[in-house]
Amino acid sequence: MQRRTRNRICIWLIFTGLLNFVVYTVVYAELGGDAKNGGYRYETNDAGHPQKAYYIMGHFIHGPGGRDREVSKSVWTYSYLHSISLWPTQAMIVICLMILARPHIIATMQESNLIRGPTFIVIIITITALLCAAMTAVFTVDFLRALSR
Repeated sequence: MQRRTRNRICIWLIFTGLLNFVVYTVVYAELGGDAKNGGYRYETNDAGHPQKAYYIMGHFIHGPGGRDREVSKSVWTYSYLHSISLWPTQAMIVICLMILARPHIIATMQESNLIRGPTFIVIIITITALLCAAMTAVFTVDFLRALSR
């Protein structure tokens, strides 16, 4: 792949990741939190039967401890899925930034005795990918557990 094409793809991926983060932040502020910080509980409906009620919660939006707010299952599901999507998109941003900065990092760290530029880039990309993959997996497992209860 040509460098110019690769760089354009990276710039669009960075833009997409940043857009996802901005949308998440706006929705979080509008809803007053997210499903990951919220949860669900069983409440008795008018007929006396237990019914699952979904809540979102936002830390420090309504006070130091936050406050929960009941939402529909679809809003709760969307919020949780959007929380999960942050991890891979943030990894995408960091990895693309490392790819774009690669020539500068290599040139700057060319004479380093401690670590060379290419090694540094591989380490950062690997740590980013592993950490974000692990957090995506943790959030996904928590989401699936919440849905199955």
